[in-house]
Amino acid sequence: MNRDKLPYLLPIRSVVFILIFVLGSLITGKELSAISNWWTIVATIVNIFTIMLLVVVSKKNDMTYWELINYQKGETKAGQVVLISIVVLVVGVGVMYLAGFLCYGKFPDAPPMMTAPVMKLLAIINCFLLPVTTAFAEDGLYLGCGVNIIKNKTLGIIIPAFFYAIQHCFIPTLIDGRYIIYRFLSFLPLTIILCYYYQKKRNPIPIMVGHAIIDIMTVSWVLATSMVPGFYETMINMSK
Repeated sequence: MNRDKLPYLLPIRSVVFILIFVLGSLITGKELSAISNWWTIVATIVNIFTIMLLVVVSKKNDMTYWELINYQKGETKAGQVVLISIVVLVVGVGVMYLAGFLCYGKFPDAPPMMTAPVMKLLAIINCFLLPVTTAFAEDGLYLGCGVNIIKNKTLGIIIPAFFYAIQHCFIPTLIDGRYIIYRFLSFLPLTIILCYYYQKKRNPIPIMVGHAIIDIMTVSWVLATSMVPGFYETMINMSK
């Protein structure tokens, strides 16, 4: 795949997530909702696949992964990292709660399955793997293969931001229109901001750090529900 065609990779994560959850449902004989608690593990697996794919397509275009995302050593200032990290946290969490209110009529609101427990060992390992791999996979794909390649400035923000947001509709995959809309609305404003910032600055590091921080918060909740018996049930009861 040559450089000009790299934006065609933008939908790939959405497709892979759908395939994994649908096949998982068929293989286990369980409903999609019954296997949704595995979303953090699935996300890490898809992240590793995405990173490997990005390394391969970069090599085929005579560049490295770092060149794909336009990483420049020594260009990142601490203030940039702090600013974008704050933006990611405030916009990410704030818009998620607002989307929950718009779609479910409650504030704050988030589907409890997003913090559902998994096996303790997997929860511990994934607490380290998910934040790092997500930053390299998602930002590498949507910024490197999207914003960096699409020449039209407006489309160079809108198209990557759209696919950046819509992938979250399928992590986990559920056949539920309101849930899909909720997930899309939760992430679209933030992905537009991140794509716009990257187009202006061409520096992925602040975005990747901010991205990793918010994912650390997520996996910390999953780790807590996995390690503390009854914690998840308590959270569900409190959300009713």
